[in-house]
Amino acid sequence: MLDRTIAPPIVDAVNFDIKLKPCEQFSLDNKTPVYLVNAGAEEVANIEFVFYAGNSFEKKNLVAASVNYLLKTGTKNKTAFEISEAFEFYGAHLSTFCSNEVSSIGVSCLSKHLPQLLPLISEVITESIFPETELSIYQQNQKQRLAINLQKGEFVAGRLIDAALYGKQHPYGKFTTAAGLDALSREDLINFYTENYTNGTCQIFAAGKLPNDIHEQLNKYFGSLDFKNNFNLVNQLNYSSNPSTEKKQIIINDESSVQGAIRIARNFPNRHSEDWQKVQVLNTIFGGYFGSRLMSNIREDKGYTYGIHSYLQNHIKESALIISTEAGKDVCEATIDEVWKEAKILREELIDEDELELVRNYMLGSILGSLDGPFQIINRWKSYVLNNLDETFFYKSIETIKTISAQALQDIANKYLTEDDFHQLTVF
Repeated sequence: MLDRTIAPPIVDAVNFDIKLKPCEQFSLDNKTPVYLVNAGAEEVANIEFVFYAGNSFEKKNLVAASVNYLLKTGTKNKTAFEISEAFEFYGAHLSTFCSNEVSSIGVSCLSKHLPQLLPLISEVITESIFPETELSIYQQNQKQRLAINLQKGEFVAGRLIDAALYGKQHPYGKFTTAAGLDALSREDLINFYTENYTNGTCQIFAAGKLPNDIHEQLNKYFGSLDFKNNFNLVNQLNYSSNPSTEKKQIIINDESSVQGAIRIARNFPNRHSEDWQKVQVLNTIFGGYFGSRLMSNIREDKGYTYGIHSYLQNHIKESALIISTEAGKDVCEATIDEVWKEAKILREELIDEDELELVRNYMLGSILGSLDGPFQIINRWKSYVLNNLDETFFYKSIETIKTISAQALQDIANKYLTEDDFHQLTVF
């Protein structure tokens, strides 16, 4: 019997042999790939249908996001209320999501209700009609939300730094405007929907305690749909970044603002770069967690901000390394100076082994937490599939975290943390 009076031994995360649970794969009759993680103790499931229907594939700004948002607002046989009521009756959640390259529609539910819910998803994918009244309400609501957000410095800074990094016409640099919302038509939505959903390229990701006949259920409702099988669509995109030549900008968005939104960013390759995993470790030390150097200095020591973070953007084609914070108006310049002081230290001094060991354990512990359950595991597999990677990327990341040296991190800092390569933006 377990003696609960004795504390279990403490084991550092670096000593764990972390494994990624394999993902089952099969194809429907129409060659649509399905990725499964059948695991868990509870009778719950999540099925996500991912399409190459992000804004990279739209011919008119805002169409992709609008189609994805309005998918559940009516089909040939059901109103928006009836769709919502049908999912609510079974205690299910219908979700939609749109990013730069992909969009998705998914359902989370009790596993036993899949036979009733999957045909509803199929109906949404093949028979949505985008009623004019729903489009009009959407346009009005989005314009109101936009007007409110444009008063916020952090919102404006997020838009402008992307435009500076990629260019205003690049899918990553485009942003919402009231005129763009007004220009949307029902015909625009239907054309995009027909091409990229009903006749689009789809991949299915399923996780949870799935029924024994999940293969047959998915094939019954989706195996005969007119999906394409062009899984190289993202690779065929030929847009390229057109960064702004103006590296430092100060924008006055609100004269009465008492703080500034700071964004410092540089372009960076995608996950296929040989430096991706190394930069992830360097970034964690720099500003990637609560104990990072930027947080310790600028929040804890100087008290200039409630929080400051650095991260790599989660895009497929291209990425960027971004430092983000909001600081008092009178200390924005000092905050930026401290960012570059910390970058300079990383370029010139070796990281202490104790700090490096702490970061190794933090990162590996975070990975362990991200593998806690089938839904988290399938999300990791989805990221690999969509980025044209496999489990070797996972194990290479683990190995890099465990073995990268202080000297290697200093070399990476000299390669990527040089001030001249960054765009610097402050919005008041």
